[in-house]
Amino acid sequence: MRVSDGVATRVAAARTLDEILHRGRSLKAALGGALPTLEDTRDRALVEALVLAALRQRVRYNAALDAWTPRPLGQRDGLLRALLLAGFAQLELGLPAHAALAATVDAARALGRAHQAGMVNALLRRATREPLPDAAADAAWPDWLARQVRADWPQQAEAIFAASMAVPPMWLRANRRVQSRDAYLATLREAGIDAMGDEALPDALLLPTPLPVQQLPGFDAGAVSVQDGAAQAVADALAPPAGARVLDACAAPGGKAAHLAERDPSLRILALDSDARRARRMQDTFTRLRLDIDARTGDATRPAGWWDGAPFDAILIDAPCSATGIARRQPDVLLHRREADLAALCATQANLLDALWPLLAPGGALLYATCSILHTENAAQIEAFLARTPDAVLAPLDARFGHDAGTGRQRLPGEGGMDGFFCARLRKA
Repeated sequence: MRVSDGVATRVAAARTLDEILHRGRSLKAALGGALPTLEDTRDRALVEALVLAALRQRVRYNAALDAWTPRPLGQRDGLLRALLLAGFAQLELGLPAHAALAATVDAARALGRAHQAGMVNALLRRATREPLPDAAADAAWPDWLARQVRADWPQQAEAIFAASMAVPPMWLRANRRVQSRDAYLATLREAGIDAMGDEALPDALLLPTPLPVQQLPGFDAGAVSVQDGAAQAVADALAPPAGARVLDACAAPGGKAAHLAERDPSLRILALDSDARRARRMQDTFTRLRLDIDARTGDATRPAGWWDGAPFDAILIDAPCSATGIARRQPDVLLHRREADLAALCATQANLLDALWPLLAPGGALLYATCSILHTENAAQIEAFLARTPDAVLAPLDARFGHDAGTGRQRLPGEGGMDGFFCARLRKA
């Protein structure tokens, strides 16, 4: 029997969620395996939306299952639980209930759960009649991490937790080498796509309702890229002079290096990443945007393997971090992050700073950035570096880049519609 497209999307969503929730796979890897199996871009977009919604709201959805099922679902019911979470998600996303229920019940049969199809039908029908349970805004956060957020941001913690449960908007970066932001905004409006500019970000456009990139006019021709507003601010924070030699040390997927090159074609940019596959995808991005950027594979903490000895005028370190500022975009972070991870991440961040500082020319600028909201990865990391590096001087950034964190600027999740993001600018004396 042929599986319909509607059933196939529910099956794909359930299997993807099962891999993330019960097998420890990352959201990116799980979606990367599932989405190419679906031919229609609308089906791929639906699967991604269902998975993200189910991960963000999993505490509420699991509470409903625990309250409404006559017997608790067992360890062997992981795939069924994942299907039910996707089922609840589709109802809260506003999909037509009758068709959504029918497709999900058929998906249970396609997954070998025909004997539980009646239960799936009953639970989803109940969800159309009764509101699902509420949950505390921090319920999805590990206890240790919620405590840390409250310690670092006592006045803003509840807003951080709430923002991390919300569906983020879509941010675009207009390629000014093709057309200005305002010209592309007019193109979007002509296509019936709702969008708005941002006064503080000259290349940025915000779309309240995300849509597949294939629907963006000129995407394949390099007219526009997807990049959060907070990440776009990096180009203004680093602000390398014309003709500068620039290192983007942890560059994949390449958005920040591309933005710098779009703004100033005279920059000589080396985009480095330690993973060869990510470096190849980064080069694909530069090719789509028609940018002359040197994309290489290399370990930024060991410059001897790739550095030619010529100093850089500007260095960007977008460091590996806890990703706590982008939990709304990567909700699996709250599932997989462990307290022990933090010490290892902080050690890597310190190694990057120490290894790359000697590569910076006197008078040059280094921008340290993370998508974390944790003090230990951000302001404390820079404080420690300044204390052990006599020729490093803090170059303050203004309020456009977020809250004053002492040795840098911190934007919190949801502020201005953007992701959580930290950046600190240093000058070599």
